Amino acid sequence: MPLSWIAFGACAFFLIAYFTYGRVIARFFTLSNVTPTPASVHNDGEDFVPARAPLLLGQHFSAIAAAGPIVGPILAGLWFGWLPALLWILLGAVFFGAVHDFSSLIGSVRHDARSVAEIVGEQMGRRAYLLFLLFIWLSLVYVITAFTDLTSASFMEPTYGGGVATASLLYLLLAVAMGFWLRSGKITLGRATVIFVPLVAGAIWFGQSFPIQMPALGGLRPQVVWNLLLLAYCFLASVTPLWALLQPRGYLGGFFLYIVLAAGVVGIFLGGESVRYPAFLGWQALNGLPLFPMLFVTIACGACSGFHGLVSSGTTSKQVAQESDTHLVGYGGMLLEGLVAVIALSTVMLLAPGDGLTASQPDRIYAAGLSRFVETFGVAREWAMSFTLLAFATFIYDTLDVATRLSRYILQELLGWKSAQGKHAATIMSLALPGVFVCMSLKDASGQAIPAWKMFWTIFGTSNQLLAGLTLVGLTLWLRRLGKPIWPTAVPAAFMLVMTLWSLGVTARTRLGSNALDPIGWVAVILALLALLMLTQVRRARPIPQGSH
Repeated sequence: MPLSWIAFGACAFFLIAYFTYGRVIARFFTLSNVTPTPASVHNDGEDFVPARAPLLLGQHFSAIAAAGPIVGPILAGLWFGWLPALLWILLGAVFFGAVHDFSSLIGSVRHDARSVAEIVGEQMGRRAYLLFLLFIWLSLVYVITAFTDLTSASFMEPTYGGGVATASLLYLLLAVAMGFWLRSGKITLGRATVIFVPLVAGAIWFGQSFPIQMPALGGLRPQVVWNLLLLAYCFLASVTPLWALLQPRGYLGGFFLYIVLAAGVVGIFLGGESVRYPAFLGWQALNGLPLFPMLFVTIACGACSGFHGLVSSGTTSKQVAQESDTHLVGYGGMLLEGLVAVIALSTVMLLAPGDGLTASQPDRIYAAGLSRFVETFGVAREWAMSFTLLAFATFIYDTLDVATRLSRYILQELLGWKSAQGKHAATIMSLALPGVFVCMSLKDASGQAIPAWKMFWTIFGTSNQLLAGLTLVGLTLWLRRLGKPIWPTAVPAAFMLVMTLWSLGVTARTRLGSNALDPIGWVAVILALLALLMLTQVRRARPIPQGSH
């Protein structure tokens, strides 16, 4: 089967969904540009900063579309075959993920840009609010751990990793320079785009000419050193004003995403590649994982992701200039991420059974596949590989600093730390556990050494999807109170809760069955208990009055 048929069908499906089902969902909320948004009311130049829709879409898209829609589809495609993975991406993104993201965003805007935890608390009570905050914070710890280790692994890639590390550093410096220049008012966004996007492309070329080779320091392996440096970056990004790093870095990162999307789709259309990988490999993968429920937690961000609700209500809602922008940013942003996931899955479809790449890390499979697509344009494979790996690292940067900032918000919210010292202390506390995890030597259930990202991926995906389910429960209760139809959020909530709690049960039984002290197994138990305790509050708890937390 020609790969172009699948790509064309996915693009058409997402486009039709945006203008049909997306508009149906938007009508439920009666979007109005008359009511001032929190970004306009509280504009403080630091956390609340109104942004034009294209700028905000780029920043939001960059924040949500990290390694998740790349790693998850590749792993699921390798394990179960490409057809079940493709169906979940398409249906999940339209009817689950986009609904979750959009309703989280407009819900936060309507609640003065408060977090989804506060919205859930208002509907389910203070106990549910505190449990949800703890659940979110733990989920973010797994996000930071997995994505930090993935980034450092890409920097350690033997052929291109050092150049990617150099280009990454230059990319961040360029983003800061762009942010300060825009802040000065001496340059327009359009002119800055014309200047800085080519500079980022130059940074990719320069990086391969002057690669950074990280040595072992103080007895620490080079990858561990990278991990600690990345966590230090997370600290700085979390306490830096939005305009100085997150907004310009997200905007430039958005161009990586747009270029990868365009190159991937057009390259698939023109490249004449055929699907070689099997469509279906069975109801159980060779590693023992069952398709139900593990497919739905392995592919998280490409279909539905609780992390998106945190971004929507944590940073994006503080930048919405008018309510009508939420349809494009919230619903449209998720469909774009679904397309990223389809392209990532396409790199698996290219592989023949038994191909040596099937045993490689997802970033290598992704880079190799994308380089084949862009060769259609006459681009050298070496430059394409470097560009794709930098894009992969860039996607993760966008999630790492947002996840750290959100973790800081949650701890400040929980502990009432409003001062500058509280901001820094909350950030350090949020990075402490990831710092421990990425320095550990971890082993899988069979006793084999395993990278930190791989150890935490399944539990990250499960907690991420469970977070989406719990968020949808809170939003469903809010819609019911408003007298709105609840089925658009209630049906996805029920499905996600069943699949994720089932997955936690499978994980706990598998890991604790072989090692009663296995930390991942106990994490699964704790997450399931937190979720079940929250759900007991749906009927029993009284809502918190607005403004009481």
